[in-house]
Amino acid sequence: MLKEFKEFAMRGNVLDLAVGVIIGAAFGKIIASLVDDVLMPPLGRMLGHMDFSNLFINLSDKSFETIAAAKAAGAPTLNYGNFINTIINF
Repeated sequence: MLKEFKEFAMRGNVLDLAVGVIIGAAFGKIIASLVDDVLMPPLGRMLGHMDFSNLFINLSDKSFETIAAAKAAGAPTLNYGNFINTIINF
């Protein structure tokens, strides 16, 4: 059984797929860094020092300053700022 799996894994298509997944993951990290470290700071500054990652709608009765504080309290939130970052990242 191990021999058959080895033969299957060494076929060109499986090896190509594995290499593609590894390259895709690395490329995804590069794009995430480009967006987070290069594109978002100037964009945030142009929009009045806005930090998209901390934009949210609080769905509870209590008030919270940050998403982290709301999550620590277990409050439900709509994190649309993270969504904006993800769209720009895409």
